[in-house]
Amino acid sequence: MRRPRVALTVSNSPSAGNLVSRERYVRALSDAGAEVIVVEPGDTLPNDADGICFTGGGDIAPERYGEVDRDNVCENVIPERDELELDAARRALDADLPILGICRGFQVLNVALGGKLALDIKGHQAKGDDVIVHRLQAIAGSKLAEATSAEAVRVNSRHHQAVMPDQLASSLRATVLHDGLVEAFESTAHRWVIGVQWHPERTAEVDAAAARIFKAFVAEASRSPSVTTIP
Repeated sequence: MRRPRVALTVSNSPSAGNLVSRERYVRALSDAGAEVIVVEPGDTLPNDADGICFTGGGDIAPERYGEVDRDNVCENVIPERDELELDAARRALDADLPILGICRGFQVLNVALGGKLALDIKGHQAKGDDVIVHRLQAIAGSKLAEATSAEAVRVNSRHHQAVMPDQLASSLRATVLHDGLVEAFESTAHRWVIGVQWHPERTAEVDAAAARIFKAFVAEASRSPSVTTIP
């Protein structure tokens, strides 16, 4: 298998916590066999990437999906990151590249495809080193089940915004539902687009099966044409 080039979109915050988080993603993708190209707000998306991974982070500005934050619940909004990632998502979708969206990245994909977000939900946002655990099972036959496990797996929860079933973009289908929320989806219009609301890069907090998503994503990216141009 050739080593595919995977663009990894991240925050440009210089905080120690953010840099540690970034390294988790880089390590997970590198260990899965990818050549990782880190892309921050202000950077140019490489037009020869074989796949794109959208990572966790702060909230997407609600005006991006037609909502108003009347109660001031949105956190850590970075307009430049919204601009970078929503544009990158739409370009990658148009090019039919493999895409993995994680937590915020899951939400970015839904917004890029015309979906909306619930601005604030309770009981899903762990603080610091705390871990909120769910056991979730992907729909049999879904790409997520094939990539990870058809059985229930332990995952973590670190989000306060979410996607309700009626907010899911029309070209996406829910592959995991929990507590009235969409926790994972896949595109019905693209060859390999998966979003998960949890953090598989935090390997100590999830079952090994959940972390296998990176291997499946990189394997799919390796099957991209050897010369790919993102429009």
